[in-house]
Amino acid sequence: MENKLNEVHYHVEQAGTGFPLLMFHGFTGKSSTWTPFSASIGLTSRMIMVDLIGHGRSQSPPNHERYDILKVADDMKLLLDKLGIEKTDLLGYSMGGRLAITFAANYPEMVRKIVLESTTPGLRTAEERESRKKQDTKLASIILSNGIEEFVNYWEGIPLFQTQKNLPAETREAIRTQRLQNSPIGLANSLLGMGTGAQPSWWNSLSTFEFDTLLLAGERDEKFCKISDEMANLLPRVKKMSVRNAGHAIHVEEPEKFGTIVSEFLSK
Repeated sequence: MENKLNEVHYHVEQAGTGFPLLMFHGFTGKSSTWTPFSASIGLTSRMIMVDLIGHGRSQSPPNHERYDILKVADDMKLLLDKLGIEKTDLLGYSMGGRLAITFAANYPEMVRKIVLESTTPGLRTAEERESRKKQDTKLASIILSNGIEEFVNYWEGIPLFQTQKNLPAETREAIRTQRLQNSPIGLANSLLGMGTGAQPSWWNSLSTFEFDTLLLAGERDEKFCKISDEMANLLPRVKKMSVRNAGHAIHVEEPEKFGTIVSEFLSK
């Protein structure tokens, strides 16, 4: 399903039946990230799976300012309006989790429950954000200069994804193939517009989230376990879980556990 949202074409897939669940993948991902969960999450949720701007089959505009996370949150609001959905659950992984938090902070009246996997509300200080923006700008230029394959080689080797080396070879190859299908300009502009340094900090907004929140982090992902602990101290209605034998991408490394945990949380 194709949707033109604020002049940007988005590709959206749907599966399952039940209460709406708007699902956001991570950086270099696409909507098919969530397709395997149709048999679990889709039993009780209407899964609305979006290729985020610059990813998958969605458009990759040349202007990085169009990727601003606030503008993308506005796009998602328009998508729900077009689908006739007044209230939804949200699920976001990593970059998609930051988008889910951004959406919830700006449209809290539209959120029933939110699931946040391995994500952060952003960086607390202007100094931290400026430093991260410089890193992301450098990485974006490398993508454009050296091409998608060299970037994916680098991305697969960062510490965040080392636990994925334990996955079956066919799973690793499928992830790599999907990453290589992305647009260089789409990924570069996503770093510039939706990167952790580019987005606002939502730490001070967490205490206003009046909906049920599920925080998921893999026990082998120490950085995001710590962030999850800090977020849990601020959220008024929160459930926090550390998933055994998993790193950053819980839905990839422990998919059965992930599907069960999420479906049980959303169906209660």
